[in-house]
Amino acid sequence: QVQLHESGGGLVQAGGSLRLSCAVSGSSISTYVMGWFRQAPGKERDFVAVISWDGDNTVYADSVKGRFTFSKHNANNTVTLQMTSLKPEDTAIYYCARGPRWTSAAMTQRLFDYWGQGIQVTVSS
Repeated sequence: QVQLHESGGGLVQAGGSLRLSCAVSGSSISTYVMGWFRQAPGKERDFVAVISWDGDNTVYADSVKGRFTFSKHNANNTVTLQMTSLKPEDTAIYYCARGPRWTSAAMTQRLFDYWGQGIQVTVSS
């Protein structure tokens, strides 16, 4: 059974930083695309970032480009999202998800088959 578990969320002031982690069990992430998505209050869940199966390529939403860094750690089967220069509009529930195998990137949510339960990130102004 594949499970994803996010950690590292919380409350931070605007301009601050947070590091989200996602631990995966039941499946090796080494051959899979991994992604981060978020859902703000009253809005649909949106794409944040994706990393290729080999960790060599990352794609970011324009709204987070230059502020967020997505990393893949095959040795301990985790992915991390380093978030800096946080803004109030980054407030959302953040989800990690497992995407397709052996591809460079995927941003369509229906391509991701396993999801974490989500973790709250709140940025105060």
